[in-house]
Amino acid sequence: MEYAPSAAQRPAGTSGDAGRDVLLHARGIVKRYGRRRVLDGVDLAVRSGEVAAVVGSNGAGKSTLLKICAGLVRPDKGRVTVAGRLGYCPQDAGVMDFLTPREHFTLFGAGAAMSRPDADRRGRELAARLDWPVARTTLAKDLSGGTRQKLNVVLSALADPEVLLLDEPYQGFDRGSYVDFWQNVWRWREEGRAVVVVTHLLHQLDQVDHVLDLTPATRGARR
Repeated sequence: MEYAPSAAQRPAGTSGDAGRDVLLHARGIVKRYGRRRVLDGVDLAVRSGEVAAVVGSNGAGKSTLLKICAGLVRPDKGRVTVAGRLGYCPQDAGVMDFLTPREHFTLFGAGAAMSRPDADRRGRELAARLDWPVARTTLAKDLSGGTRQKLNVVLSALADPEVLLLDEPYQGFDRGSYVDFWQNVWRWREEGRAVVVVTHLLHQLDQVDHVLDLTPATRGARR
C-alpha cells in the first residue's frame, strides 16, 4: 500500500511534485529467498525534499528493500535508479569496534574524498544535532547501543548525500534522541534531500510525504 498525505496533511515546506526531481526510483522490485517471495513488484519514487516511510509486518521485506536501494542486495527483477550520492544507515550498528567515532569519521570521509579535518568537523557537527558530545578516545565497542546507532546515523549523512536510506535508525534512542532524530529528518527534507525511513512507529506517519506499506495483506493497494 502506498499513499501520500493530502495537501492539508503535508508537513510545512512541501508543496506537491512540481519542479522537484525524483532522486530515488525503485521500479518493479522482486526478491525471493528460496521459494519465499519477499518483495513482489514493489515501486517507490522519492523526490527532492520528500520523506518516505516504509512500514510493514516482520519479514515483509522492509530491510531487504532498503538494501536493494543501497546496492547491497541484487533484486531478482526490477530496477533502482539514484540521482546523486547515497547514504545508508543499517538497522544493526555496522561500526568497527576498535575504532573511535572520530576515526570512523576520518575513514568514511576518506571514502567520500573529504579531508580529515572536514570529515571530523562534519561528524562532530552531525553528532551534536543528536545531542551526542563525541569523546576523543572512547572506542565504538564501549558505546551504548543507542550511541552506536547515532554513530551510524552520522556516518550515513557525513558526505551530505542527496538520498538517505535509514533502516529503523533510532533503535536504542531515548525520547529526547528520538525527537532530535526526526528534527534532523525535517532539516534534510528542507535541504532538498530524499529521505527513506523504515519505521514501526506509526504515530509519525502523518508527518511524512509518502508511506509504503509492505504488509502482504495490503501490498499493492493504493489510496
